[in-house]
Amino acid sequence: MNINKLTILFYIHRNRVNKKGLCPLKCRITYNKKRKDFSTGLFINPDYWDNKKQIAFTKDDNYINNQIGLIKNKINQVFLYLKVNENEFDVFDIYLKLSGKNTKANKTIMEVFDLHNNKMKKLVGNGYAKSTYNKFLEAKMHTQSFIKHSYNRNDFMLEKLSLKFLDDFDFYLKTTKNHKQVTINKTIQRVRKIIKVALSEGYLTKDPFILYKPKRVINKLVYLSSNELYRIENYVFKQKRLQLVKDLFIFCCYSGLAYQEMSTLSTINIKNDENNNFWIELTRKKTGKDLYVPLLPKALDILKKYDMKLPKISNQKFNSYLKEIADIIGINKRLTHHIARKTFATTVLLNNDVPIEVVSELLGHSSIQMTQKHYAKVIKSRINKEIKNLRLKLE
Repeated sequence: MNINKLTILFYIHRNRVNKKGLCPLKCRITYNKKRKDFSTGLFINPDYWDNKKQIAFTKDDNYINNQIGLIKNKINQVFLYLKVNENEFDVFDIYLKLSGKNTKANKTIMEVFDLHNNKMKKLVGNGYAKSTYNKFLEAKMHTQSFIKHSYNRNDFMLEKLSLKFLDDFDFYLKTTKNHKQVTINKTIQRVRKIIKVALSEGYLTKDPFILYKPKRVINKLVYLSSNELYRIENYVFKQKRLQLVKDLFIFCCYSGLAYQEMSTLSTINIKNDENNNFWIELTRKKTGKDLYVPLLPKALDILKKYDMKLPKISNQKFNSYLKEIADIIGINKRLTHHIARKTFATTVLLNNDVPIEVVSELLGHSSIQMTQKHYAKVIKSRINKEIKNLRLKLE
């Protein structure tokens, strides 16, 4: 048997019978020991199909036989085209070309973006957060606008990608879109994930971005000092909306919850142990990691104030009201919800000698390395303090 020979077989899918007693007619392409089955869109009475001759044998089935002939001709034309134009191809490439899609060797970056994003969409709530899916949609949009801006086209062939593509993309996001480097790095990180998908699917044989190094970003860790935290805690606002946001902010300063976890916190997440200590138990949307956080007294007081159910407020309004709070109290920092989480990690935990591995668990980080990376300066400061005390003891 010649494995390089293309074979085409039509067969009845007898397990599927519609109300009219007709079965779907399927087609199987076999090439290089691999086969691909697909539906022809045709239906036939199984009693009138001659599998050996590959024809329908009633006088009313000329239409089906004509369609079978057209499908065979189209498959053979695609096969001849690939033989002439492609160095290597397989049965799946034949099917892709037959379906009007690019072969694996001629895939585009937008096609792979769609492949990845469509799969991710189906997994939202079952392994992926909706926010993660939206970020990949945004990355696709930025990539497509860059291609249009720089190459005056809507797509870009995978095989033509090079390191220059990412360097130019970085420059475009920085100058045309006015993005900060940390945002640019995140977008490029998602584009690189798409390239990994292309590699795993066999659309690329090597990573065109393997030598890419993201531009270093030195992030300044912004959090509230003990004095600033005290001032916000003890300020009473006349406006109910500001007092509410202040309470929620302080709650997160003593629990470390991200906005997503705070906004979805319910009574089922509050547990009471045998020692009558209250805990928050939930799963982090971002990392999928189980989170167990003891409710410190100040956080528990705020929770009790609202009958163990925190009020709902959008992240946009939350951060907008925090700006007002900072202006009124005189805190010269751009307050956001995320600063509460950083304050919990630094002022509340690390500065009170809570070990870094415990901090990492309470924050729900995927690894201790992530905690060390984010709070390196605070950890270094604490180490210096400990070494200073050690020197005094040794002297």
